[in-house]
This record gives sequence, C-alpha cells and structure tokens, in this order.
Amino acid sequence: MDQAVFESVRYFAVCQDCGAELACWGVQALVNSQLRWDVESACSACGFAVAVCGDDMPAERRDQMLFEHGPARLRVSSPPAKGVAIMRVLRAEFGIDLINAQAVLRRVLDGDYSGTLPEMEHLARTLRKSGIAAAATRP
Repeated sequence: MDQAVFESVRYFAVCQDCGAELACWGVQALVNSQLRWDVESACSACGFAVAVCGDDMPAERRDQMLFEHGPARLRVSSPPAKGVAIMRVLRAEFGIDLINAQAVLRRVLDGDYSGTLPEMEHLARTLRKSGIAAAATRP
C-alpha cells in the first residue's frame, strides 16, 4: 500500500453559531489512491466544532496551499515514445479531449506541469501503474 501524502493550510472563517472568528484547518490528502479535502473547525468563543470530510477542495484553499507550500511538479523520465500512454492517462484522469491532453503532455514533458503535492503524487502514481516512470517533486 502506498504511503499517504498530505498538505494542510490554516484559515479563518465566521462561526455559524456566534459570529466570532472560527479557526479552520484544511487538509488535502492522497489516501488509498484518492484525493480528499477534509476540514476541522473550532470556535474558541462558543466551543462550536465541526469536521467535514471528503469534500472537493475549494479553489481559494488550493491557491492558499500553493502559495504557502509552493507548487510540486510532475516529472516523467519515460522516453517520448510513451507520449501516447501518458496522454491516455491524462485524458482518463482529467476527462479532457485529445487537444487538451496534448497541451498538458507538452507541459509534463517540459517539466512545467504543477499543482499541490497530493495532486502531483496522485498523477505520478497513476502514471507509474501504466508503466511510465513519474514522480512528484518540489524544486
């Protein structure tokens, strides 16, 4: 079984019970080949607490995570002849057409495809299962 990969961010929201500042921890994790977004929140004023598991990560939190941790890059060391196999994985993972898969493939081969560490590790693992040498790295 693959090791879990995760990154977290702390942010603040308004408590739905009392209106005070609510401290929130968001975690994006790659667990058992699935990306997850989990949030735990606690209000120091009234004690309200909640945990929400398995949601999609909001774009604002993704941007915050990329800013705080920096982007991870997808690196492939397979020969260019594997381009068709890589595109097959990209199309299946992202639900994109051939033209968009070719654009993403160029970015991948140029070492310019990036995202959060859990996202890039998820894609790297999927590529490795298809026989393509891939890794998620940080510059």
